[in-house]
Amino acid sequence: MDKLDKFDKAIIAELRIDARQSISYISEAVNLSRSAVSERIKKLENTGIIRGYQVLLSESQKEGVSAYFEIQHRCPRCADVVHVFQAIPEVITCRGITGDMDLLVYVQASSMKRLHEIREHIDAQTDIIKLKTHVVMSEWIDNRG
Repeated sequence: MDKLDKFDKAIIAELRIDARQSISYISEAVNLSRSAVSERIKKLENTGIIRGYQVLLSESQKEGVSAYFEIQHRCPRCADVVHVFQAIPEVITCRGITGDMDLLVYVQASSMKRLHEIREHIDAQTDIIKLKTHVVMSEWIDNRG
């Protein structure tokens, strides 16, 4: 994002608000011609800065269940335990965090039963010391791009 000028950043901001809005609307919002906005969007897509567009449903409309696992492990490095999470297809993200816990893992499972199975599998790993589960009840903002 460092190499983007103010127009690219403004276009991205508009697309984050609503990726389906018209080029005409975006061009007015960022004060560029429609052709310039189209060219810039195409360039942002071709260079991989914009990797795609997605539909994000509210949690109440999704099938299945989402949860965050806070994990503390006994390995010298987080990278030494990440293989456990790479082997679980329902894991969406696995991030190292600061504080008492070491990792924050986001999971989207097909059912509460499957979420419980995943949790039990993680908890059974010898390198896992502590596991806290936070089931997602509602989602109001998701600015993942």
